Amino acid sequence: MEFLGKPRSQRAAFLPLCLLFLKILHPGHSHLYSSSYAGDKVIRLIPNTEEEAYALKKIYQQLKVDLWQPSSISQVSEGTVTDVHIPHNGSRALLAFLQETNIHYKILMEDLQKVLEKGSSLPTQRSRRSVSGYNYEVYHSLEEIQNWMHHLNKTHSGLIHMFSIGKSYEGRSLFVLKLGRRSRAYKRAVWIDCGIHAREWIGPAFCQWFVKEALLTYRSDPTMRKMLNHLYFYIMPVFNVDGYHFSWTNDRFWRKTRSRNSRFRCRGVDANRNWRVKWCDEGASMHPCDDTYCGPFPESEPEVKAVANFLRKHKKHIRAYLSFHAYAQMLLYPYSYKYATIPNFSCVESAAHKAVKALQSVYGIQYRYGPASSTLYVSSGSSVDWAYKNGIPYTFAFELRDTGHFGFLLPEMLIKPTCTETMLAVKNITMHLLRKCP
Repeated sequence: MEFLGKPRSQRAAFLPLCLLFLKILHPGHSHLYSSSYAGDKVIRLIPNTEEEAYALKKIYQQLKVDLWQPSSISQVSEGTVTDVHIPHNGSRALLAFLQETNIHYKILMEDLQKVLEKGSSLPTQRSRRSVSGYNYEVYHSLEEIQNWMHHLNKTHSGLIHMFSIGKSYEGRSLFVLKLGRRSRAYKRAVWIDCGIHAREWIGPAFCQWFVKEALLTYRSDPTMRKMLNHLYFYIMPVFNVDGYHFSWTNDRFWRKTRSRNSRFRCRGVDANRNWRVKWCDEGASMHPCDDTYCGPFPESEPEVKAVANFLRKHKKHIRAYLSFHAYAQMLLYPYSYKYATIPNFSCVESAAHKAVKALQSVYGIQYRYGPASSTLYVSSGSSVDWAYKNGIPYTFAFELRDTGHFGFLLPEMLIKPTCTETMLAVKNITMHLLRKCP
């Protein structure tokens, strides 16, 4: 959109007045975390100068907005694509400011509540739990996913073993599926987790899809048979169980865990900023109310500690770590916390290139790939960096579909194509691991 520009001096004079107006409208953060999003908008902005980026940061801090991309206000800079969820009673003031200062924007979602209602938030046919009968093309609640895991554990004991690695903050079991043909011979393993961030529902949907494909194609697909014969897959469909449950029952856009803070009313920690690797450095926040809050100390969250303990215990045979997020259409590898080249760069880069090429071959969907710090943004305390630093040579984070048109509200009709193409990428990485790199 085009707007008439103003001299910089007029922009500077307008900013404090606008911020004051916004402060009156939004005295607190609680409005964002309600069940109603009627009139809320999702807007995309790209600041053209550092001056514009600075102005946007100030507004975002004043509004206490829900940033969709990037995840932290500190990561907003010149040229950075910014997707922001604005409450309805603040959007008019923000849009007025953007027009006044000639900062270009695009409205991605005019009314967030209508987008939510348009999507099938309560899909049918969820009770059928057999591999062939269970509906993998809808999103499932935590209870349904865990019931599905129990069912597979009973009906496919030859290839699946279900176990718990601990309890969440609210006392829920942290279940993992061990997938692969049992043998006495030493076998390397791949760890896969989904749903570190609660609102990224396509992640758990992919973890379920992966298990389904493995079980259904083990006998007919030579690649899958080789994967399950030579490797074990540890699959955690929902990492952040408390947050995921909360995103179904209370707030669709909840991101963090649900742990309590003794000094603040705000709850939860970003489970992907809570790992002991450059903890609470750049790209993480020390404030408990922020979506990228790193926690009071590394591994403060029982979910993070449980996974870290499991990976530490089995790191001699776990050769790959794959974590599934949304959204951006990217395949990322270390480092996240700094701009530097990993020692086994050529091997990892080759695997990423081939995986993205395989993914694109299905529907033509393009993924960017590269080090997380330069491809996405710098962030500290991430699981991918931690896994790599702890001896797992292949560590990747997928940012699944899309690039912002639907954002966290990826429609159920896109579950199948998203998972189908992602399966090819994962199989490609796995086969690369078996063929080439130790």
